[in-house]
Parts: sequence; C-alpha cells; structure tokens
Amino acid sequence: MSRRLTAATKREQRSKRLMTPLTKSAMDNHQSMQLTGENVSNGFSSQIFSNTKQTMCFVRVLKSWSSTWYRSGSRSDEEISDPWYQVAFVLTTGVNSAYVLGYSGSIMVSLGWLGGILGLVLAAAVSLHANTLLAHIHEVGGKRRIRYRDLAGYLYGRKMYRLTWALQYVNLFMINTGYIILAGQALKAICVLYRDDNALKLPYCIAIAGFVCALFAFGIPHLSALRIWLGVSTFLCLIFIIVAFVLSLKDGLSTPARDYSIPGSHVSKIFTTIGSVASLVFAYNTGMLPEIQATIKPPVIKNMDKALWFQFTVGVLPLYAVTFMGYWAYGSSTSAYLLNSVNGPTWVKAMANIAAFLHTVIALHIFASPMYEYLDTEYGRGKGSAFSFHNVSFRVLVRGGYLTVNTFVAALLPFLGDFMSLTGALSVFPLTFVLANHMFLTVKKKQLSAFRKVCHWLNIVGFSCLAVVAAVAALRLIVVDSKTYHLFADL
Repeated sequence: MSRRLTAATKREQRSKRLMTPLTKSAMDNHQSMQLTGENVSNGFSSQIFSNTKQTMCFVRVLKSWSSTWYRSGSRSDEEISDPWYQVAFVLTTGVNSAYVLGYSGSIMVSLGWLGGILGLVLAAAVSLHANTLLAHIHEVGGKRRIRYRDLAGYLYGRKMYRLTWALQYVNLFMINTGYIILAGQALKAICVLYRDDNALKLPYCIAIAGFVCALFAFGIPHLSALRIWLGVSTFLCLIFIIVAFVLSLKDGLSTPARDYSIPGSHVSKIFTTIGSVASLVFAYNTGMLPEIQATIKPPVIKNMDKALWFQFTVGVLPLYAVTFMGYWAYGSSTSAYLLNSVNGPTWVKAMANIAAFLHTVIALHIFASPMYEYLDTEYGRGKGSAFSFHNVSFRVLVRGGYLTVNTFVAALLPFLGDFMSLTGALSVFPLTFVLANHMFLTVKKKQLSAFRKVCHWLNIVGFSCLAVVAAVAALRLIVVDSKTYHLFADL
C-alpha cells in the first residue's frame, strides 16, 4: 500500500511540474470538482470570436476541452456564465469555416439541385434532432457531464470511454488534414493568379502550408495565447465568404446557361451520392457538443436548445448562401475549392485566397490543440519560460512530427470532398447519431413510450449501417481519385 501511495505522490508531483499556464488556470477555476476520472487528454473542437466577451467564452471552452488535468466529468453551476447566444455563436462560426468553400463542388455537384437542397435541409433537421437528444442528457447522475467521453464512460464503462476518445481524435485529425488541403489549394490559387505556368504544384503548396502551420504551432505555446488570433480568424472568414458570394453572383448573372447534370456513370453516381450524405452531416457537426455545452449557464437544457435552434436556422444561412450561389453560377463544373471557379479583379481574388489561407492556419491550430496538449503533458514540458530553448525544441520536435504526418496525408491524397465524406462516416455518424440515440435511450428508457424506443433503435441501426456504407463509399472515392489523378495529384 505504501508503495502505491508513493507512486501516486510522484505522479502528482510530476503533474504539477508539467502544467502549462492554461492547465494551472483550469485547475484554479475548478477546485470544487470531485476527483473521479483519470488523467487523460480531452477532445476539443472550437470556433472563433469577434469581441472580448465571446473570446472569454471561447477560452473557457478551450479549458473544458483541452486540459489534461481535469479529473472530473462534472462542473459546478457557479463556474458557468456564458449566455445561450454566445454558445450559439460558437456553433455558428464552426459551421461557417473555410470548409464552406468546398460544399458547392463536393455536395451540390454530386447531388444536383433537388438532392443537394433536400439533403442539406434534411441533414440540418436530423443533426438538430440528434444534438438536441445529446443536450438533454447533459445532466446525468446529478452532475453535468462536460465531456463526451465522460458521458460515455459513465453510461457504458471504461472501454467506451476510450473508444469515444479515439473517435474524437480521429475526427480532429481528419479535420486538420482537410484544413491543410484547403490551405494548399488557397496558396496555389494565389500563385496561379500571378504566374500561370504551373511551376508550383499542389503537393508543394500543401507542403508549404504544413510548414507555415508548424511555424504557427511553434510560436503558440498554449491555448490562452490564441486570444488575439480568434478575432483575426473571424474577420478573415468574413472576407472569403463575402468575396465568394459576390463574385459567384456576378459570374452567374453574366454566364450563359449552365449544365447542372450529375457527372459520372450510374455506379459512380451511387457511390458519390452515398459519400455526399456523409459530407452533409460533416457540414453541421463537430462531435463535441457536451464540451460546448459545458460553458453555458443554467438552465442548461433550455439555453442549449435556444443555441441549437439558432445554429440550425439563422446560423446556417451563410453556408447555404455560398453553397447554393456557387453551384448556381458554375453548375456541374464547380471546383471543389470555390475560389478556383470565380472570376473578378485579381487583387480581390488574391485577398480572398490569402484570407482563406491564413484562416485555415489558425483554425487548424485550434483543432490540433487537444493533441498538442496531450503530447505536452504526456511527454513532458520543462520548467521556465514557454519560449526557453528546451520548450521550443520540444514543440518543434513533437508538434512538428504530428503536423508532418498531417501534411504527408494531405499531399498524398489531396481530395477534399473525399476527406469530408470519410470524416463524416468514421466519426460524425458514430458520435453524433449512433451514440446520441443510444445514450438518450439508456438514460431516458423508463420515461419513453414503446413507440419512441422503437424509433430510437431504428435510428441506431439505420445510422450504424449508413456509417459503414458511407465509409466504404468514401474509401472507394479515394481509391478511384488516386487512380485517376495518381498519388500526390496536382488538382
């Protein structure tokens, strides 16, 4: 027994030495929590703010998601102070990231007008329903479960805790890979504007984008250092959304009749349609709703319902505007990166692409931060300044290695639409639809009628099958595109 106590004391002392300024702040703000969990890193997904209050809300979300030293899956009401509209802003800005530039070419081209519109609307409806189910079981066992995997662990046990953790990090890795592809496409588009000799190919642009992301990661030691960049990212997001919409509108008014037919053979249409279904759910969901809900003030369920309704009504309008306008203007020839299709003044297109490139660098760092925090705390962080030689060297080695893997995968398979489909199949379907329905059924089974229980089981089975089919379709799309364009393709 004494040996166990000694080992535990040593681990606790080591934990204190390894704490970053952010994790220390998180511990100070959560002294009232019970120590029930294990020291593991938290999943994280984040959005961007444009004023001081929203930035502070964002930082609290970061603390909930990224601190390895939270030992409890609950949180006291006294520590929650964010109104519903700030949380709604978090959800809305996540939907309207640089990925909106890819939906015209990846979703609408594959589904056409009828399928695309119905698909986006139905995906929003089922996503709202699934997220509402999850929001309504935020308080279980008399505590607020502030992390998805804590809720899964409480309901199902340790194995499900680990599986949920793995799904969340797969989700973040895939999102980061997509961001590097987007950054590479933006960089190549800038080069083409001024030098159209195809000297700088897409894989090289992706490598440069990954290098810039790594430099940014080396210079941002912890999440609290991101504050000023969050407002910058929001401003950049507005630039490329407005430019894409306006230039698409101009082109659509001046261009003759477009072809809106769905390209490909009968078999390929089937697989692209299934893959697009996964892209549809990817567009609306992060798989991190409990972590977002952790920042909202009581009444928790009522306020979260307001935030979700705002996200899926008003919040999706910019996404719809850019997606539909892009497809209307260019039809089935719409590029997978919308800014490649638009025509207009060179300086305006350059500004939009620069904004998209810089936005993806910041956004990637936000989504990669959970892994950074995990690596920092798992493998050690030296004492002293965050910019000491030891700590900077550690970040260069560890974060650089993580981003090297991301960049290599992005350059190897630079098919943005395929990655969105694969992410939706591997992580969004299981986390947002399968688990949400089963968790709700587990918690509320005594309160549900037989009919509702059957409905939830049908959702569980149906979405599970759809996830498997969508994963197969997405992998097939990657294989076909790899054969068509070859690996390290210059799209």
